[in-house]
Amino acid sequence: MREVNLTQGPILGRLVRFSLPMIAGNMLQQVYNLVDTLVVGRGIGAGALAAVGSAYTLMTFLTSILIGLCMGSGAFFSEDYGAGEQSRFRQDVKLSFWFIFGVSVLIYAVIYPCMDPILRLLQTPPELMPLMREYVSAVFVGIFFVFLYNFFAYLLRSMGNSLAALLFLAASAVLNIVLDIWFVMGLSMGVAGAAWATVISQAVSGLGIMAYSFAKLPQLRRGGENWDWERFGQIVRNDVATGIQQSVMNFGILMIQGLVNSFGTVIMAAFAAAVKIDTLAYMPAQEFGNAYSLFVSQNFGAGEHGRIRKGTRLSFLLSAIFCALVSCGIFLLAPRLMGCFLDAGEAEVIAQGARYLRIEGAAYVGIGVLFLWYGYFRGIRRPQISLVLTVISLGTRVLLAYALAPRTPLGVTAIWLAIPIGWVLADGVGMWFYKKN
Repeated sequence: MREVNLTQGPILGRLVRFSLPMIAGNMLQQVYNLVDTLVVGRGIGAGALAAVGSAYTLMTFLTSILIGLCMGSGAFFSEDYGAGEQSRFRQDVKLSFWFIFGVSVLIYAVIYPCMDPILRLLQTPPELMPLMREYVSAVFVGIFFVFLYNFFAYLLRSMGNSLAALLFLAASAVLNIVLDIWFVMGLSMGVAGAAWATVISQAVSGLGIMAYSFAKLPQLRRGGENWDWERFGQIVRNDVATGIQQSVMNFGILMIQGLVNSFGTVIMAAFAAAVKIDTLAYMPAQEFGNAYSLFVSQNFGAGEHGRIRKGTRLSFLLSAIFCALVSCGIFLLAPRLMGCFLDAGEAEVIAQGARYLRIEGAAYVGIGVLFLWYGYFRGIRRPQISLVLTVISLGTRVLLAYALAPRTPLGVTAIWLAIPIGWVLADGVGMWFYKKN
């Protein structure tokens, strides 16, 4: 499949062309997450929806660690590719793979035995504990396949090939939808059926893209260079900073999930459905930020700093326009979107979810800009600044939510308001770092 060289040619056209398969891929991923929600919500009920939604937040946190590490390595791969350093490229792939593989094994060893205490820390209502345990125990098996898919997806994207990852994800998404309906609706396997449908589809995409990468990239099959401990240390430091940034972001969401759980099943179910809609709405801006980051990395490796500055101006303008339009659509359609996941009789759940969407959805420009700041600093190998921005955004969100929601008349609305406030503060600090550097 043809690679896109981001160091040459029209900036916006190439960047959009490169980002579209990434956006489509994440869209497919969100679609099969939505199918999970839809099948569970309508096929089993609001209680199961609340349990799966809360468990999904936990699994997103765990997988974000691995995705962040793969993302950090992708910056090295992209820089090597932009600089034409084939030998260093092969070495970085080898060093990164074994490091992230080791982290995957560590997650299995540490998290699985502690699953029940973790679920209790999330303030899971006792009546939902069996459902959450059943779902998490099954879906946790797929973490290794999440690592495989994301490692090789970022490897291919670093070389300008964003289409291959899309095709494997498309096959996985279709399989997941079919298995969801079959396992949950046909075989009556309950929430475990939704979990195993996800694991099987993850295995198909992870193993498939790994086989494709080895078949299409002969440099991966060549004898590797000697193990370079100094380079390994550089990769570990960069990957850990990016991994922490991604996991801190999702850990903050996990803490919010714990607070949401304390408000009962209605709010849990509303949050579970609304977050899926919310994530789907701003997901194109997130993937555009990831594509922009690889654009920055390639040009950083090639020494094209003027091209980075011009691409930055165009990217921020395009993302802001897109997010503003999406905000308008979400604000107007919030109740109807919630109604897609729940029966009309769940009026209170629909109303609570619509309130969340209208508060957070009005500020999507804030998260769109923040994704670009993450991508920029990751692309110039300053992931520690992305981490600072994440801490500011999530720290503000968590502090305000925990300070106001349980103790003021705002109640759960304080949780929803805290989210865009955190985005805006982090955007301001990102601009300050950009001007300073």
